Amino acid sequence: MSGNPNAISFEPAPGQGVLGDRRTLRRVATRAEIVAAAWRLVRQSGLAGLSMRELGDSVGMRAQSVYSYFSSKDDIFDAMFRQGYEEYRATIGPLADAQASDITAYLQAIAQGHFSFCVADPARFQLLFLRTVPGFAPSAASYATAVDALGRLQSGFERVGITDPQAADLATAVFTGLASQQLANDPGGDRWGRLVDRAVSMVLTEVAPHLLATHPSASRERSTP
Repeated sequence: MSGNPNAISFEPAPGQGVLGDRRTLRRVATRAEIVAAAWRLVRQSGLAGLSMRELGDSVGMRAQSVYSYFSSKDDIFDAMFRQGYEEYRATIGPLADAQASDITAYLQAIAQGHFSFCVADPARFQLLFLRTVPGFAPSAASYATAVDALGRLQSGFERVGITDPQAADLATAVFTGLASQQLANDPGGDRWGRLVDRAVSMVLTEVAPHLLATHPSASRERSTP
């Protein structure tokens, strides 16, 4: 089995044998198909418009049959939430782990990556960052995936000398806010996207003022109108 903590083991339980393994594979594949179909539907009709009947139709089964794979609509949202944060971690992790000889360029790369991830998929953005589904709360396992993704970001900041314990929270709040404005007021445009690099200068001034003197490019960004 791989080192991925989110990977699903396909080893059969004792006594299952090959038949049990095949059933497990089919079940996992069907769950993945349902989640993919759910994403397609919410991208068309919004998160609130997800219908179990339409979801069942889209995968060739009755709505009641979907419940044999997911206990509720919130259970489907939970799988989507976890998948979304796995995608976020895959996007942000390499940026946070990159070598950073230039603090400004490092944070700009992270900010642009975060902003682009958000605006690329409005439905995913709403589920992960705005929590617009009434009553939905992610499971402990799914929430842990989100915490791990943001923890990778905080660890990257600390590695390059940004030691403020709330640096990742502040940075993602600022860049998420820009993405929210972009999606709400200029979808497909770049009005708020053009502000990302300026926002980086603001964040650096707040969370790492001690680095501005040692990184000339950061000082230049600070003084740029």
